[in-house]
Amino acid sequence: MTGVAPVRALCVAGLASSVGKTTLTLALAAAYRRRGLRVRCAKVGPDFIDPGFHAAVTGAPSCTLDSWMLPPEALRRTFARAGAGADLVLIEGMMGLFDGLDGRSEAGSTAEVAKRLGVPVLLVVDASAQVRSAGAVVLGAERFDPGLPLAGVVLNRVGGERHQRWLRDAVASASRVPVLGAIPWRGAVGIPERHLGLVTAAEQRFPPDLFDRLADLAEEAIDLDGCLGLARSAVAPELPPPAVPVRTRLGVAQDLAFQFYYADVLEALRAAGAELVPWSPLADTVLPTVDALYLGGGYPEVHAADLAANDRMRAAVRAFALDGGAVYAECGGLMYLAESLEDPDGAAHSMAGVLPIRVRMRPTRLALGYREVRLEAETLVGPAGTLLRGHEFHRSHLEAEPPVPTAYRVTDPASGETRAEGYCVRQTLASYVHLHLGSRPGAAEALVDACARGRPAKALR
Repeated sequence: MTGVAPVRALCVAGLASSVGKTTLTLALAAAYRRRGLRVRCAKVGPDFIDPGFHAAVTGAPSCTLDSWMLPPEALRRTFARAGAGADLVLIEGMMGLFDGLDGRSEAGSTAEVAKRLGVPVLLVVDASAQVRSAGAVVLGAERFDPGLPLAGVVLNRVGGERHQRWLRDAVASASRVPVLGAIPWRGAVGIPERHLGLVTAAEQRFPPDLFDRLADLAEEAIDLDGCLGLARSAVAPELPPPAVPVRTRLGVAQDLAFQFYYADVLEALRAAGAELVPWSPLADTVLPTVDALYLGGGYPEVHAADLAANDRMRAAVRAFALDGGAVYAECGGLMYLAESLEDPDGAAHSMAGVLPIRVRMRPTRLALGYREVRLEAETLVGPAGTLLRGHEFHRSHLEAEPPVPTAYRVTDPASGETRAEGYCVRQTLASYVHLHLGSRPGAAEALVDACARGRPAKALR
């Protein structure tokens, strides 16, 4: 799209988790939409929950921008397509601005994404217990990486007018970065949380007027014209490729128990020729007519009793898998395919029984981090030798290693530790790793090809 103006974008970041990034992103999106702008959101890092809220406030899918999981060209293209038809893209950062793969480099960090895309950063500072120290915080962020386009500051959880005045003076005396807003402490404007983070947007456990209230808050507390004036990028918008004929029907589990999918991965599957057919392990009693099943992540442990009560669907999924139907399952999907699943209270519930394993909850043990996966056999997502990237995020664990073949060699890039995984039963491939199929060109096409064939060329048994 030569000659087209670059995508107008702004990156909302903080120096730690829980400083107000999600609240500010949603508030800005709601306020700019109220002004008539076409707003899209994106999320840095492996996250499924924040993008759900982004989609709820904008009415459009929120893409994933991860500079470790995605090759540079895939990162740029994903952002470029998010910007097509949008007046503004708001990118919500993850964790701290400079946090990523490890403590040695910027790999995977919000800062790296912002620099690669040429998007200015709006820094959220939790000022609830600070005054003059806020100036030191902003100055530190400014000097830590001089190549970062740090363009503005929003002070969050401000106590009153005098507190705000002192904070503004502190930042102005220490840094060149302008303060573009000060959000008062309002505990009522919040989003419920649970053991793995925020409650999902699909559960709608937030006030129905939340986005209106957030828009009001932004209009009162933020220099919206000033923020919009900062927005820019180094990337031109790009339309998605033309649709290809449907080659396969892929049943995607989508309900309150299974909702964790990258929007850009689903779009890549459609672009490769898959018709995505939603179905619910919670509510449906028969499977739709499909060639393969995709069970993503979610909170099956929270809904374990209801999943267990749906005997007909558990039996249908088991029969589909054991009859040789292709089934791809990640994290929550793996848990559903097990013989039993423990809920957060410790009660065990029967699941589909495709995999000879039992899944237990361990609240004090969190598996979290990036993962690199080498395929050691031909699978639904590619041939042997293929390298893919993804992440893990769960508190459950397998009671014992199941006595079935494995197709993955999973590496934790931070520690170098490896393990065998990717459990295979007939044409079922199940893993705790959430793979991003955009991490390797052709991975989405490989999955669609496998679904269209009904099974890989070399069946795993």
